Amino acid sequence: MSRTTPIVHKTRTQLVVEVLRERILSGDIAAGEPLRQSALAEALNVSRIPVREALLQLEAEGLVKFEPHKGATATVLSVEQVTELFELRAMIETDLLAKAIPRLQDADLEKAERVLEQLESAFKHEDAVASWSELNTQFHTCLYQAANRPHTLEVVHGLNTNCDRYIRLQLLLAGGVPAAEHEHRALLNHCKLRETEKATALLRHHILHAAMTIRDLVAKQVV
Repeated sequence: MSRTTPIVHKTRTQLVVEVLRERILSGDIAAGEPLRQSALAEALNVSRIPVREALLQLEAEGLVKFEPHKGATATVLSVEQVTELFELRAMIETDLLAKAIPRLQDADLEKAERVLEQLESAFKHEDAVASWSELNTQFHTCLYQAANRPHTLEVVHGLNTNCDRYIRLQLLLAGGVPAAEHEHRALLNHCKLRETEKATALLRHHILHAAMTIRDLVAKQVV
């Protein structure tokens, strides 16, 4: 660790959010499963207050749903939700990339290359599944940041959080890793060559083709 690297102290709520988010995204907590605050508090050795706060944050992320007389449950997978989320991503992310490409610096592309190498390495190990989404987001962020649209990028990150569980289904159950690797490499090359139209067309295909595969998985109730 660098001497200048700040030490991040996480609150109990933040730690509970991370644990529960990972369990939901990994499928350890199944879609529709009740999330009993007392049981979670006991299992995580914390009071009910950070559990309640964590569930509210996860509700804002679209991973938890509160229902009258039922309490909190993990959000059920939905074909309609897949369609909406991924169409939004295709619309917003292609526009963001188009704005970013003319402003990309060598340092941005070099950082994207390094992150992509880490992602490709993680794809080879299923015990690294938890890192796939984070690295994937980092890679795309490297390409989008030059657009200088921080609020739009925040929206994209929120959509990615909601898409995370669906993307893992595609990668793990539908053999999506080889296609993802190939498309990420091609996308980076288009960005290096400043081929905006080719890059945005590929990104749109990358997102919408994944959505089509995921809709089929959800519709067949593979989960």
